[in-house]
Amino acid sequence: MTPTVVLVHGAFTDTGSWAGVIRRLQAAGITAKAVATPLRGLAHDAAFVAGTVAAIDDPVVLVGNSYAGAVIGAAAPQMSNVNALVHIAAFVPDEGESVLEMAANFPDSELGPNLRAIGDDFYLSTEGFRRVLAEDLPEDVTSLLAVSQRPIAAVALGEKSGPVGWRTLPSWHAVASADKAIHPTVQRFGAQRAGSTVVEIDGSHLLALSQADTVTDLILEAAAKTS
Repeated sequence: MTPTVVLVHGAFTDTGSWAGVIRRLQAAGITAKAVATPLRGLAHDAAFVAGTVAAIDDPVVLVGNSYAGAVIGAAAPQMSNVNALVHIAAFVPDEGESVLEMAANFPDSELGPNLRAIGDDFYLSTEGFRRVLAEDLPEDVTSLLAVSQRPIAAVALGEKSGPVGWRTLPSWHAVASADKAIHPTVQRFGAQRAGSTVVEIDGSHLLALSQADTVTDLILEAAAKTS
């Protein structure tokens, strides 16, 4: 049976970041659904995604970008219909590990200096948004993304993961080699630890926008090999 692809965005973006990938998946005859991640906390977000996927009758390929790599990893054990995980320039923490703890073991990225706190939430500075997330996208695109970004609750980045799906499920990882938000060595470590099939892409953090063809090809590979 052909799986449904469920796409989960990370911090500072929204479901629109998957538009190009959705268009290509639909052209390939794949049903796709983008989830509006709450970005309120890892356990909360994982439960939200699990609830969405539980309502789907078909087998599912879960795809997560950035922080959502942790979300799909924590959501997958809560469901029985997930066939595979696909990480796109993502954190892949282990059980008992937060994304901050994972990143702390590797060289710093440019994310930290460009975070701005408003109440209990983090945003990216408007002036740093393009440089950190999407330097390979046109400025007229990133200027809109910067002023319409979704915040993430500060607690989400420090919250430790529960059981993780990549321990038992096949996984794929698109590593963004020019990423300034999650250092590429963090991505490579997570992918190696998970035993993921890896493709390196010369692109920024928002690969789904800047490299939609390559990202879609990886998702289609995961769907074909686990259907």
